[in-house]
Amino acid sequence: MRVATDIGGTFTDLVYVDETGQIGIAKTNTTPPNFEKGVLDVIEKAEIDTKELSMFIHGTTVIINALTERKGAKTGLITTKGFRDILEIARGNRPDLFNVLYKKPEPFVERHLRREVNERLNYKGETLSPLRREDVEECVNYFKKENVEAIAVSYMHSYVNPSHEQETVKIIKELWPEILVTASSEITKEWREYERTNTAVLNAYVQPAATTYINKLDKELREKIDIDQRYIMQSNGGTTKFDNAKAAPINMVESGPVAGIFGAAVLGELIGEKNIIAFDIGGTTAKCSLIENGEVKVSTDYYIERDSRNAGYPIKAPVVDIVEIGNGGGSIAWIDNAGSLKVGPQSAGAKPGPVAYGLGGTEPTTTDANLLTGRLSSKNFDYDVNMDTVKQAIQDKIGNHFGISAEEAALGIIRIANSNMLNALKLISIRKGHNPQDFTLLAFGGGGSMHAPALALELGVKKVVVPIASPVFSAWGMLMTDLRHDYIQTYIKRLNELSLTEMDTQWNEIESHALSHYKDEGMAAENVEFNRFADMRYLGQEHTVKVPVPNGKWSEEDKHKIIEDFHNLHEKNYTFKLDDSPTEIVNIHVTAFGKVPKPEIGKITRVGTITDAKKENRNIYFEQKGWINTPVYDREKLPSHEFIYGPAVIEEKAAVTVIYENQKLHLDDFGNIIIEMEDK
Repeated sequence: MRVATDIGGTFTDLVYVDETGQIGIAKTNTTPPNFEKGVLDVIEKAEIDTKELSMFIHGTTVIINALTERKGAKTGLITTKGFRDILEIARGNRPDLFNVLYKKPEPFVERHLRREVNERLNYKGETLSPLRREDVEECVNYFKKENVEAIAVSYMHSYVNPSHEQETVKIIKELWPEILVTASSEITKEWREYERTNTAVLNAYVQPAATTYINKLDKELREKIDIDQRYIMQSNGGTTKFDNAKAAPINMVESGPVAGIFGAAVLGELIGEKNIIAFDIGGTTAKCSLIENGEVKVSTDYYIERDSRNAGYPIKAPVVDIVEIGNGGGSIAWIDNAGSLKVGPQSAGAKPGPVAYGLGGTEPTTTDANLLTGRLSSKNFDYDVNMDTVKQAIQDKIGNHFGISAEEAALGIIRIANSNMLNALKLISIRKGHNPQDFTLLAFGGGGSMHAPALALELGVKKVVVPIASPVFSAWGMLMTDLRHDYIQTYIKRLNELSLTEMDTQWNEIESHALSHYKDEGMAAENVEFNRFADMRYLGQEHTVKVPVPNGKWSEEDKHKIIEDFHNLHEKNYTFKLDDSPTEIVNIHVTAFGKVPKPEIGKITRVGTITDAKKENRNIYFEQKGWINTPVYDREKLPSHEFIYGPAVIEEKAAVTVIYENQKLHLDDFGNIIIEMEDK
């Protein structure tokens, strides 16, 4: 039996699959700051026989939470003389160009904890000035006095030659064995000094908290479960062993969310949908990602806290391309200083939670609004819901301000939440040159199926899929992943001057290193698969386009085909190409997959009638329609391939699907809900 757990901001989810392919799910409240307790709670709630477990996979928001809440370690930085202010200088391309009060992001390391040493390499990796041991010793002594908890080391051009960084780490460990140290060359071998330094700093910043968390989880699991295959989800859509995760925790920055994106690609292939917008609404956030032709897009141009007014902080680690906003079931509705209604990004979380939970929450949330308008039923909550309290909270906090009823205010909250989510969906599709009508919307998470049909009508999406186990789909996605490591090396060469022999040597070195890495993890070479990419650009350009390239030895024909593919991809991304301009490679990128056995997804045959599945009729408040007496169905009892026409509600454990007029749905062969527009 394989089990996957996913810690979110509000809930901790679990999915397991046994040897017969049967799936089981469970969901409990997240338990900050002792997150491992939530994992053990959800395993207990699922009533799993731990003796039958063969694999455990885990996704977590611990890293992103430590960064956004500034709850990491006191960190020191050692860098090349003259570059201590690189975090302060950052980049000049600020997002809010005309804001005269614009402030750059404050570095995670205070200036007095950024220390310089004498050493210097040139861009070829050749030594200009040797490393002075005395300078490193002086830095360590200062950091000890300042009670620093973690150290980052980032030198100029160490992505080409890491020897000075490696020597520095060795000296630090001799002088201070217990301190955690991050060398930038261990995290990324891409150029761009600011981004590389910031990534090393953020890794050091979260490493103590991540190490403590993983050790506590590992200890608890070992006491209760005798299992060697324990993996953690990474931001690149693959998994890694616990020890690797402790060494480079920054690779877990989007650990939980990306599993659902990868699961969407796997499910899309199964049901014949190659173009998908994956859409995940949890208790705290909504996340979306675009999957084109079955490919999950992974990039190292990732930022936290970046928006239209803030530059954010770059992380040069492979992360699935994802747009995330602070809108979920627990998002709080509030009135801003201008008197406008806002929803999120503040969240009520699991405690105190929405007003409906009765745990002390006083601020109305999206969940409360869906409850008051009839989309949710108080009978399906784990708490005793006082509807009068919910109605009064919405009336007092929102309705009275606008002079409208509580029900109209609740519908306004839902409309604002939908508008926020619609903007995120447009960012990932329309803003990147894709027509949403060419994609299927795959909705999951506790709130995905609730909001997706309305958003599909707005976007013009013709089909919505609500997968089986949708409330815990991110955890389901983890069960479908392989081990994965990305190896990216800056390697600047013009294509017309490229030596094929030298190129083959570079690829072979990276792949040999990957095989050695997997050998240490107990993975046989025959189970490792490689995908190659080259980040390319026109000569004189700043940014690149990622181009898939062939494995094995390259020929001249391969080189010409790569250049042609680059021209076409550049045109697709930027609407133009320059056929006569010289091209160059900037980075070479190898993705190494360690293939692990995965559960087979069996077809589900459901018998019975629509009438058998009907639970009740319930009044639901719809925009421009008012209260409509709406049929409510139990998803577990729905027969396959029988159509239900909107408006209607489908209820399941921990999720609800609401369809509207002119929409219809049915279950497919795998138990997924398929929502389509009615034929006119």
